[in-house]
Amino acid sequence: MQENASDIAGREFLAFTLGAEEYGIDILKVQEIRGYEAVTRIANAPEFIKGVINLRGIIIPVVDMRIKFRLGEPVYDQFTVVIILNIGGRVVGMVVDSVSDVTTLMPDQVKPAPEMGTAFNSDYMIGLGTIDERMLILVDIDKLMSSDEMGLTDVAAAN
Repeated sequence: MQENASDIAGREFLAFTLGAEEYGIDILKVQEIRGYEAVTRIANAPEFIKGVINLRGIIIPVVDMRIKFRLGEPVYDQFTVVIILNIGGRVVGMVVDSVSDVTTLMPDQVKPAPEMGTAFNSDYMIGLGTIDERMLILVDIDKLMSSDEMGLTDVAAAN
């Protein structure tokens, strides 16, 4: 079920980068933004699940989106951040290269997602947000994080 431009109108999105691309997720899903810190690896977890961190007594899985979207080898530096998401009552960390800003998108700034066979499954794309010369790939973060391929339901249920 694709959202249309009117559903997105006036919503605020947190813009973040992965490689050369800029993405946007619904700001209401973001609990907090933290600097990257070492994680505890989990045996037999998919490569894109970096491990878990202890966030004020809650053990949360951390997903590296650069690995998940096959965007090259991740580099962890002073700009690397973990976006802590609250999705359907589950808390998940998402590693991104950097966070830029929060932006409000109007209906005329949102274009439908094109159908394309890429590493990034367009099922998780809401559309493309245009802000002047910038283009944000708008991600349905609920759908992505709760998908079977992420396998986070089992990891999250273990805590």
